[in-house]
Amino acid sequence: MRVGIATDRGGFGLKKEFVVQLRAAGHDVVDCGAHRLDPADDYPDFVIPVARAVAAGSVERGVAICGSGVGASVCANKFPEIRAARIHDHFSAKHGVEDDAINIICVDGRSIGPAAAWDVVEAFLTGRFSGAERHLRRLGKVASLGTQASENVSSKTR
Repeated sequence: MRVGIATDRGGFGLKKEFVVQLRAAGHDVVDCGAHRLDPADDYPDFVIPVARAVAAGSVERGVAICGSGVGASVCANKFPEIRAARIHDHFSAKHGVEDDAINIICVDGRSIGPAAAWDVVEAFLTGRFSGAERHLRRLGKVASLGTQASENVSSKTR
């Protein structure tokens, strides 16, 4: 699988480990940075390229790491076609893909240990969307929210 990965300073060490583990597991890795540790960097500078790559289909899935995983999730979800979630357990990683078709996993680089974090990423990467009717129906409802939200903003600015 072609996997994009990105981090800010909050997950720099974890990303370095993940790149090695991903390649050892046979994945093609697109490293969107950070490529050096910078205490003043900003997570959007790295999450945006990985989200764009997933949305464009140049990578199949993305792994975004920041200090808490929350900022990466908020940022990635601004892109159409992205379903990103902050995940810290195996069950949620597996079912996030199978039920909700998440395509970017957001990991916190400061409070989850490397072994637990890798387990979560592996569960995310091996999961497959079920395509079950109920999940498709729910995703359709969620997708329509983007259109409804845009219409609501437009009507308020008139």
